[in-house]
Amino acid sequence: MALDEVAAETAAAGGPSTVRTYRWDPSCLTLGYRQDPETVDWAFCEREGIDVTRRQTGGGGIYHDAYGDVAYSIAVPAADVPGKLLDCYHLLCEPVLDAFDRLGIDAGYVEASMPELYHPACYLRELHPAHDVVAGSEADGAPGGRRKIAGNAQYRKRDAVIQHGSLTFSVEAERHLGTFVNPPVTPAEFRERVVGMDELADLDRGDAVAAVEDALVTWVIGKGSDRDGVTLDRDGSWTDAELERAAELVETKYRDDEWVRTRPGNRGA
Repeated sequence: MALDEVAAETAAAGGPSTVRTYRWDPSCLTLGYRQDPETVDWAFCEREGIDVTRRQTGGGGIYHDAYGDVAYSIAVPAADVPGKLLDCYHLLCEPVLDAFDRLGIDAGYVEASMPELYHPACYLRELHPAHDVVAGSEADGAPGGRRKIAGNAQYRKRDAVIQHGSLTFSVEAERHLGTFVNPPVTPAEFRERVVGMDELADLDRGDAVAAVEDALVTWVIGKGSDRDGVTLDRDGSWTDAELERAAELVETKYRDDEWVRTRPGNRGA
């Protein structure tokens, strides 16, 4: 997340935009911006070696498993994307839906209402058609039909837009629920709401990552003349200055107890 913030600063300053895929290693619970830290089972996270940090984006907590989660982010100048939130989401989610299509997974925005099961957990909140992606059907074993397979969120910072997302490759229900304090949801109920790519297609994690990467490349370059003048450096790397700035943000924000364990408005009290 520090690198996402740095990428946004670079894009806002006239530098290149950034698209990337990445793995959370070690596994990590990211809290929504205003989430109550009392909802976290800190002892479980420490015992299981799970990092905990707080996102810039809202919503509930998300457990990013080092194996089961495929993460991506996009950082672009705000002037290059629609100003309306829903339009911006749909533009930046195009490569996400394309990735599922490449894998032979029928995925799309949630249409039917899905009620909230547990507010502190993002994947168990009421699903939103702007950014919640569902897949599968009752034939895949879920009583309710389509289940959540990806979540996306975005925020604006210094004339840039950052969208990050979590695509579920494999569901780790017990560990996901274990990061919260006494969730009133069983692992079986969690699996009825959330589905992994490995349940819907015969593929390994490398296939999933490659599909996301290829979809991002296609989205950046475009088809025909719709991306004239756009170039992509697939071997691009962070500058020393960007890495130093990211390290600073890690220490002063994303690993800082006041940022992680205190809700906004209560800090410094």
